[in-house]
Amino acid sequence: MELKPTESELEILQVIWKRGQCTVRDVHEELAKSKESGYTTTLKLMQIMHEKGLVERNTDAKTHLYKAVITRGEAQQGALDKIISTVFKGSTSDLVIQALGQHRASKDEIDAIKDYLKQFEDKE
Repeated sequence: MELKPTESELEILQVIWKRGQCTVRDVHEELAKSKESGYTTTLKLMQIMHEKGLVERNTDAKTHLYKAVITRGEAQQGALDKIISTVFKGSTSDLVIQALGQHRASKDEIDAIKDYLKQFEDKE
């Protein structure tokens, strides 16, 4: 089954990825730094994420600890696949051209992209 987190779920996952594992309160306090959100909303979202299999919940202690099941890379790949197929109609080159045209890449990023592309040139 492919896991597709929503935007709100991705915000929660960002906190969990950063900390490794955390309580609902940990996540809520971190999210509250950048946006208004009620504790019960965070709790409900994390319960839904547990049901969807995005997070595991350790219930050994009174305060439940959550940890991510999906990795950052898996989430990025899923989001990118969705964007490529829906927004760019399957065209990876259109995505790259749009990304590089709209956002200034550093020299190191450009070098990394060139190095990555070289591996495809060497196969031909």
